[in-house]
Amino acid sequence: MAIGLMLRPRCLPEKSFPSYAYLSGRQPHPVRDPAGHSYDSEAMPLAAEASLDSDMFLWGLDLFNHGYYWEAHEAWEGLWQVADRGGPLRMFFKGLILLSAAGVKIRESKHAAAVRHAGRAAGLLHRLMDTTDHTFERALGMSPAALAEQAKAAARIPATLQATALGQPQPVFDFILGPSSGGRPIRSI
Repeated sequence: MAIGLMLRPRCLPEKSFPSYAYLSGRQPHPVRDPAGHSYDSEAMPLAAEASLDSDMFLWGLDLFNHGYYWEAHEAWEGLWQVADRGGPLRMFFKGLILLSAAGVKIRESKHAAAVRHAGRAAGLLHRLMDTTDHTFERALGMSPAALAEQAKAAARIPATLQATALGQPQPVFDFILGPSSGGRPIRSI
């Protein structure tokens, strides 16, 4: 699948994206390296509670949809850490974190790792199919089961990556997550 450049919706348009999308060994580590995009900045705060209405969750969606997979992982990890252990919300955040990790591995052309992370994400998301209140579906714009299938498909047929400048974000999934996205596929230009 080839992912074309296009205008993608934003949940929090007032927030500025990081100056680069981090890939290990290719750019400075965002928080540990003095040249990192988030060095000496306020670290991602630990969420007071795990919520799908929080700015942290929405920021993670923006980062993910725009190809900042490492950064999306970091945003959602704060929510995962405070979610009830063994609860569906914690499983949901872990699934998104693993899907973000798959995005990083696809960008790094590490196919086996991408398949492993996407498969683990899909496994967790499939386990959420029994939820009957549609909370996750409304937050994602698609059911967790549909996202699980998208994750597995993306790992099976990796995106055809275009040459980009070092650090330029590049979406690798052909769907958009978010409450108003309806999980709609992206058309390549």
